[in-house]
Amino acid sequence: MNPENELNKIQQQMSASDFWKDKNRAADLVKKYHQIKLQIEAKKTNPKFFTGPYDINPAIITLSAGTGGTEACDWTEMLLRMYLRFAENKNFNNHIISINPAQEAGIKSATIKIDGPYAFGWLKTESGIHRLVRISPFDADKLRHTSFALVEVIPEISQEQDLEIPDKDLKIEVFRASGHGGQSVNTTDSAVRITHLPTGIVVSCQNERSQYQNKQEALKILKSRLLLKIQEQKARKLSEISTDHIGAGWGAQVRSYVMQPYKMVKDHRSGFKSNNVEAVLNGNLEPFIEKNLKYKV
Repeated sequence: MNPENELNKIQQQMSASDFWKDKNRAADLVKKYHQIKLQIEAKKTNPKFFTGPYDINPAIITLSAGTGGTEACDWTEMLLRMYLRFAENKNFNNHIISINPAQEAGIKSATIKIDGPYAFGWLKTESGIHRLVRISPFDADKLRHTSFALVEVIPEISQEQDLEIPDKDLKIEVFRASGHGGQSVNTTDSAVRITHLPTGIVVSCQNERSQYQNKQEALKILKSRLLLKIQEQKARKLSEISTDHIGAGWGAQVRSYVMQPYKMVKDHRSGFKSNNVEAVLNGNLEPFIEKNLKYKV
């Protein structure tokens, strides 16, 4: 549905005399109303590099630790914090969908959703391998270590772009998720893992309030991943959906973060550099993102 038409439809609902009878539904509609207004305003002033068909959609980011053991898991958690801070800096909503903590420190993987005007447009060039060089806090000899993490960014697909998945193609499992330090995220077995049997794509969600909500969120992400895969196959080029979307391979290094023996963050596509590593890790990503988006135009 066109955003303007959707806004008008919500306005009509809000003007009804019984609008606040269902307070939860009313609050959700008011929230949606303001989100759509922000999108419409953003469209009026959006930079020319937001031209992709899904740029305005929310972004789903999946982070996975690479080689490097505990050091890599710690690095993955640092990247998670970086993207959450980026969302906060832009007044975007963020939501942790699933998180898989490592045994000693950090996380093995995590999936988050960032929702705001052109969230996917802003974050799509973050896909790729992120490399950290530093003196490891886990090394008693204070040696320098190199760690890797994979970042994958896909757009969340709206209902209008939805696709049907036959039940026979899905394997749905329920499990109990654990948080940091052995603390339970859910006190019941409400976390859901869905496997798409024809492609082997696996999606899990654990942070919603109920098993049903976790299942719906996982299905939404699975559909986004499948639509991305279909579009890639049809188009024969990844850039139509996600500028730097990659598979599980480790050959596509997009950015290096060096903390010792000197401080520098370097993007390997645009060549853009910054000596303020702390600012970048605190979410100051716009200079890197804009350089890459302009570089791709």
